[in-house]
Amino acid sequence: MSPTLKELPLPPAHAPVYWAEACKHLVKKDRVMRRLIPQFSAEALQTRGDPFITLARSIVGQQVSVKSATSIWKRFSALLQAMTPANVLLLKVDDMRGAGLSARKVDYLVDLALHFTENRLHVQEWEQMDDELIIAELTAIRGIGRWTAEMFLIFYLLRPNVLPLDDVGLLKGISQSYFSDDPVSRSEAREVAEAWKPWCTVATWYIWRSLDPQLEA
Repeated sequence: MSPTLKELPLPPAHAPVYWAEACKHLVKKDRVMRRLIPQFSAEALQTRGDPFITLARSIVGQQVSVKSATSIWKRFSALLQAMTPANVLLLKVDDMRGAGLSARKVDYLVDLALHFTENRLHVQEWEQMDDELIIAELTAIRGIGRWTAEMFLIFYLLRPNVLPLDDVGLLKGISQSYFSDDPVSRSEAREVAEAWKPWCTVATWYIWRSLDPQLEA
């Protein structure tokens, strides 16, 4: 039998402050969440690194496997005493290319570093800014699209109601859990997520978890 609301265990200490409330809502409103949430109740989303490193890693990881991205990031990081925007701007292009970065990704990383060093980003105001305003600001950086900006909202700012409809894993998980593996359109995924609001981030995290139990939180 599925657990009652009172039987849901407390989330881990690193969980966002809203996590327990979100889980109660999702278990009550959604049959799939009622099954998934108890399976992974010992884990929860947690914030990653600092904003520059989070975005830089997302650029390095574009269009390559997780294994390749990890290897390139390790070599790239080894070029620096500390991964900061100012230090990245001091690197030689040839050294960055030697770490395995494409010419395009070198350009993207330099543009990202310039946005931070030239204070083009409202980093101190992000906590108070609307999700869409942050997405607009981040997607003005070369190499950062909406999906990357949404991952930033989820994994760095821990925003509670992000629905990344461009995410292949989310659509695959919804297909498996709600549509018996039939292909799912963005509009169908949006309909499923109506029951998740205002906690789409939390439901998305559990969908990802259902696909890969070893997913990095």
